[in-house]
This record gives sequence, structure tokens and C-alpha cells, in this order.
Amino acid sequence: MASPDSGTGSPSGADTGSVPVLDTDGVRLTVDDSVATVTLTVPAKLNAQNPALWRALAQAGRSLPGSVRVVILRGEGKSFSAGLDRQAFTPEGFDGEASFFELAKGTDAELDAAIAGYQEAFTWWRRPDLVSIAAVQGHAIGAGFQLALACDLRVVAEDVQFAMRETSLGLVPDLAGSHPLVGLVGQARALEICLTGRYVHAAEAERIGLANLVVPAGQLDGAVRDLAAALLAAPRDAVNETKALLQGAQDRSYDEQRAAERAAQARRLRDLAGIGD
Repeated sequence: MASPDSGTGSPSGADTGSVPVLDTDGVRLTVDDSVATVTLTVPAKLNAQNPALWRALAQAGRSLPGSVRVVILRGEGKSFSAGLDRQAFTPEGFDGEASFFELAKGTDAELDAAIAGYQEAFTWWRRPDLVSIAAVQGHAIGAGFQLALACDLRVVAEDVQFAMRETSLGLVPDLAGSHPLVGLVGQARALEICLTGRYVHAAEAERIGLANLVVPAGQLDGAVRDLAAALLAAPRDAVNETKALLQGAQDRSYDEQRAAERAAQARRLRDLAGIGD
């Protein structure tokens, strides 16, 4: 949940121009047919995050109409997200919110429930009926890094700077980012990235699997739109089945995965043939 010392970068471009479905607490959701765009709208603070923004992100997930197949996540201004707002580390915390210091005084169950509530902002992006794309420019630090990791795919600008600063602050990555990070880069590299808190820049991010594509900052929005169009070209049910098949592969044995492939393909063949269950 960390934030950077300072930040530079380039704008990630404009929103779709659709009428917002949601626009509150630093989060705007717009929907254009099959594509939804979730935008962090606090560029003056490098889209730093707080509990109100997390609640708005969770609400955005609940507000998606059934027509949506692709969700694009982006941040206004020069940085995707600089991580947790530093005000969280003050005794006062945020107005109307229990400070982190106050939360620490609660019972184990109360503290667990509070963190679980924060995590809801980061968990819906991998729903089986959606494909999510993070368009990442500038800083993606701590909570910002974990938010980018929450998505299925990441398209990044050449100026991107990923870093996981939690451990440096005496904390751990607790916003559902550790699982996808290990899945993408392996346990040893994930450990090194988290424990050192160093920056991972665009070229390395692409090389180690954090980024699916690296483009100049001015081409970020266009590249994401092109990727979204490519994802929409395949039939929705086939996309959903393939995503579920790949998501479960890591937890299955080779033979279990082959069985899952057979079952999924049987469903697809029957669907294409118009044969019901």
C-alpha cells in the first residue's frame, strides 16, 4: 500500500466520453457497449488511493451491466497510481475513516474484516465473465502496483515504474497482489522485488512477464483499444471458457488439466451444435 517519493510520466489519454455510470471518490466508470472503462480521477495526487476510493472501485465492479466483456483500468494524469495516500500513515488518517493506527487496536476479527473490505476493490477484475486490461503509465507503486496486478493483462507506457514498497515500510502487500505477482514472475523474483522495493521499468516488466505490451506513452490508449477490439473478436462463451481453463491450470495436475480441457471443449462443441445440456 506504499507511495513513491516523487513521480514523472506522461498522460494516459482521455476517457471514452460516454456518460458515467459512476463518478465518485476518485473513480469514474463509463460503459460503451461491451467495453467498460474505470478511471482513477485524482491526478493532482498521482491517483493515490484511500479507503473511499477502494469502496468506489468495488462499487464499479458491482455496477457493470451484463453486456460488458472487457474492462479497461486507467489513471488520469502522469501516473497510474502512486500507491496509498500518505495521509493513511498519520494518526488522524482520513476524515470519517478509522485511521490505520486505530484499526490496529481492534480485535483480530475486526482487523481481518477491515482488510478484507479493502481487498474487494482488487478482486473482481479477474471475474470469469470479463477480461480486464490495465493501461499503466508513470508510477504504479504499492497499492498502484497491486491494482495493475489485479487485472488480467497489462499494457504499459515506456515511462512506467512498478515498485512494491510495503515491506520497506514494515508492512506486506495485502491487497491481493502477492498471488498474481508470484504467478507472473515466480517466487524468487517476486521476493526480490518486494523485499528491495526497487523500481521495475518497462523493458524489464515486459521481459519478466509483468507487461504484455510496452508502447510509447502517447500510444497507450490506442494500444489498449486495439487489444480490447481483438479480445472482443472471439465469441464470448469461448473466451470465458478459455480464461477459466487457464486460470485453473496452475492448481491442476497435467492429467487434471487435460480432463478440464476435454470437459470445456465438450461444452463448446455442444453449444456450437445447438445441443443443450
